[in-house]
Amino acid sequence: MTKVIFPGQTIGIIGGGQLGRMMALAAKEAGFKIAVLEPTMDSPCGQVADIRMVASYNDEAALEELAEVSDVITYEFENIDYEGLKRLTQIAYVPQGAELVKITQDRILEKTEIRASGVPIAKFVEAYTFEELEQRIDEVGFPCVVKTARGGYDGKGQQIVQSKEELSNAKSLFEHSACIAEAFVSFTKEISVIVQRNGAGETYCLPIGENIHVNHILHETIVPARIDDSLANKAIEAAQTIANHLNLVGTLAVEMFVLENNEILINELAPRPHNSGHYSIEACNISQFHQHVRAVCGWPLREPKLWTDTVMVNILGQHVIPLTNSISKYPNWSVHLYGKSEAKTNRKMGHVTILSTNIEETLEEIEQSNIWS
Repeated sequence: MTKVIFPGQTIGIIGGGQLGRMMALAAKEAGFKIAVLEPTMDSPCGQVADIRMVASYNDEAALEELAEVSDVITYEFENIDYEGLKRLTQIAYVPQGAELVKITQDRILEKTEIRASGVPIAKFVEAYTFEELEQRIDEVGFPCVVKTARGGYDGKGQQIVQSKEELSNAKSLFEHSACIAEAFVSFTKEISVIVQRNGAGETYCLPIGENIHVNHILHETIVPARIDDSLANKAIEAAQTIANHLNLVGTLAVEMFVLENNEILINELAPRPHNSGHYSIEACNISQFHQHVRAVCGWPLREPKLWTDTVMVNILGQHVIPLTNSISKYPNWSVHLYGKSEAKTNRKMGHVTILSTNIEETLEEIEQSNIWS
């Protein structure tokens, strides 16, 4: 049953990072109160919340307290405790449920569900031991990528294997979890479609982003993605198919590869607002965070429209000082810093969004700034 949550009521957020912070700021604009459960004391979301609970994600007493103070509960990332979230669904209103977190925490479950939805996906096999991988690897062939089923992000927890002789390089991955081996895909670019759906089944996608990675970490998102209309339609159709298959409520980021033959393959899912959708705060008539709040609160969704072309660039720890020193030079840049206390190398500290009338010139401006060099 879809409930409607009204301004003045409290949205509970599990996870206190930057996604929770931006979600909370969007919710506060409509007059909602925010409660956050997060293990660290001075979290980005905690800084803007009305109620803070500093406890681990599987702390039963803290989860019960969150249930007591919240009229609806959502989460800002998928690496929370599935069992705790499942128990929470029995005592609180969690419209997203717990199963999507279970699926997206495990690559074997995730790949199996993507395949079951009928959208295109790279050939893969699962293996619970290294010996099983050796037996099944010919089903995928070489080159391939071996990835841990659980954990691993921003390129961690995976190994490219070019030949049978190199397969032993992936053996250590099994110390962490079961693994999948995926046929290596030769792609021309990576795109992401952020699909959002409410409990009534109303579904919209944000304009498609083209993602540029550096050292396996998202560097830039260019919107609209530089792809033709037929491919964009395929990508949106695939994202909506997956959302319907999973009975999505809330937000799902669907990362895809664009192949040389102008086809797509689905790479992975994230059941939450996504780094590649941050541009929507300035560049769309509704941001991914406002739409997420509407979806989990049972409000009607708004059809997203892009005001203008845009580029979003991530600010990692090593970029904070050069960016801060350059703010006076770039009046057209929208700077978002997340309130993290320590600027560690490669840690996501913020992002910049630049509304553009010429994408190539904007990309050149970013390059010439020397902040990201």
